[in-house]
Amino acid sequence: MPDNKPEILAPAGGMSAFFAAMAAGADSIYLGLKHFSARMEAENFSLTDLSRLAELADAAGRRMYVAFNTLVKPDDIGAAGRLIARLARDVKPHGLILQDPGLIDLARQTGYAGELHLSTLANATHGAAMRAARQLGADRVILPRELSIDEVREVAAACQDGPDLEIFVHGALCWCVSGRCYWSSYLGGKSGLRGRCVQPCRRMYRQRGREGRFFSCLDLSLDVLVRSLTTMPQIKAWKIEGRKKGPHYVYHTVAAYRLLRDSGQDPRARKDAENLLEMSLGRATTRAGFLPQKAAPPSSPDSQTSSGLLVGKIQIDAGGKPSFKPHQDLLPQDYLRVGYEDERWHATLSVTRRTPKSGTMTLRLPKHKTPQAGTPVFLIDRRDPEMMRQLADWEKRLKSCKGRTTTAVDFTPRLPNPAKIKGESAGRARRRPDMLVLASLPLGRETRRGRRQVTALWMTPRTVREVSRTVAPRMAWWLPPVIWQNEEALWRRLIAEAHRNGARHFVAGAPWQASLFEGLEADLIAGPFCNAANALALEAFARMGFKAAFASPELARTDLLHLPRQSPLPLGLVIAGFWPLGIARHESAIRQNEPFASPKNETFWTHIYGQNTWIYPVWPLDLTAHRAELEAAGYGFFATLEEHPPRNLPETTRPGLFNWETGLL
Repeated sequence: MPDNKPEILAPAGGMSAFFAAMAAGADSIYLGLKHFSARMEAENFSLTDLSRLAELADAAGRRMYVAFNTLVKPDDIGAAGRLIARLARDVKPHGLILQDPGLIDLARQTGYAGELHLSTLANATHGAAMRAARQLGADRVILPRELSIDEVREVAAACQDGPDLEIFVHGALCWCVSGRCYWSSYLGGKSGLRGRCVQPCRRMYRQRGREGRFFSCLDLSLDVLVRSLTTMPQIKAWKIEGRKKGPHYVYHTVAAYRLLRDSGQDPRARKDAENLLEMSLGRATTRAGFLPQKAAPPSSPDSQTSSGLLVGKIQIDAGGKPSFKPHQDLLPQDYLRVGYEDERWHATLSVTRRTPKSGTMTLRLPKHKTPQAGTPVFLIDRRDPEMMRQLADWEKRLKSCKGRTTTAVDFTPRLPNPAKIKGESAGRARRRPDMLVLASLPLGRETRRGRRQVTALWMTPRTVREVSRTVAPRMAWWLPPVIWQNEEALWRRLIAEAHRNGARHFVAGAPWQASLFEGLEADLIAGPFCNAANALALEAFARMGFKAAFASPELARTDLLHLPRQSPLPLGLVIAGFWPLGIARHESAIRQNEPFASPKNETFWTHIYGQNTWIYPVWPLDLTAHRAELEAAGYGFFATLEEHPPRNLPETTRPGLFNWETGLL
């Protein structure tokens, strides 16, 4: 394969999807384990499975990447290291996909010698971030889906010396930016950063009497536009999303993008590829913001955005039994979905026997799952005879692959020394002033309730311009959680201007933002959106130049109290204020600064800052009652995030404990 010919990278959430990817001609396949994977709801694989599949892939000249892309909690490091060590010894995948920067070092500690790919969940969003990732040891970075083609070109131009790049070309879109979504976690401890997302964005919401799926995205499909990516040799892979999808989807999308890559200049091939994508049983599609001058809506609030092909509607007979008459033949093992995910009767089931077009298929469902008459039924995966024949052939080949029955390994990770100054306790060594983080000017007080406190501001052109040189050195300047490629130059200028004005204390919104301070003397803190959750991640931040860090507020009580004992950096925590559920680049039909409600009557509002929409819950974070316990554990500083909520928000008594009591799955 020529160096500038990108891999077609296929998803596999189970054996049949893996066989479908192989049958359709995927160059590489990514899959996950039953632990430490960002798609924990997929079927996933055991280590023994993976060793056999790796043998099969190697024999066919294909590459296999294992997703290890979750937030790693303080007590997870040992288990994560042993699992990677077993992968290195028994599976030898070509690459590991990592979210947590600390796992780059952990993987090398285990002796793993393959490629290390930085997940899109790591939130590397601009050219300087790519170089910082390379310096930390990443061989490849997976780009966020929100970048336009112009931004992709600029990022690629910044990667002449690496790292390699990977880009999503097809599959599900998330409303929030990857790595910047806490929606599922804040509502109930099921973290999207740990592969447990329950997709609250897919639900119906209401505002001012209007109901809609305002945040439920269509599927991304670059289809014929992928030809524009072939001029960038830095892009080594076209990635298809879908580790929870079945083999039919995988087979058809892989076949389509192979055609577009290999014969995309041929109008007939382009048409054939478009037909294959229409047959893939995904959602309706969008190109979102890929074309900056012709952006497409990411969602369709007044319509359904579930995947699958409508094949009929429910009828209820005199005995109360549900059935439907399919619009096309249904085959054994075809997979159906009844209704939509947020309806109480939503269900998925397999077809057990052939049902001809206009025949009658009676559904056997629990009584409490009986749907209403008129409920739609969708075909979400099917077993085409020719495809099934090819899958059976690959399954037969797998039987000749012995693989390895994996056994335990003896591996103890090397952890950094906790932060401590000679002659002082660790707690005192970590102590810094608290921060009151203001949403806007004018400046607030520098002390509150007798505690030493620094006023902090979110950095914007206005705040940098209007804060005097006398005040600027005494403040902490917070960078946004996401900096996009088209604003990287602006942020370089803003940081340089603030530095000339005497600013020295900065809080980064992503670890990669450290690269914007090259050559400047600054007291850099890794902010709460850096998602620091274990000692090795904090050690990576220290190597990048950070002098202190905030722990991820997503962590549960046990994790938060444990982390300071391991941290090589002075550690802080956001203890109060309006923590966002998520941050999105997409435009929303929801009116900003006005409340909207979920089906469970949870209330939220949005506010636009720069290019990003922040989504807030009406109940703020509040761990102030636990401050003494946190200080005793070793936290040396705290931040309160002030915001300007709409005046007409309803009162709430819901506690803002995040995952303090409920735990983090």
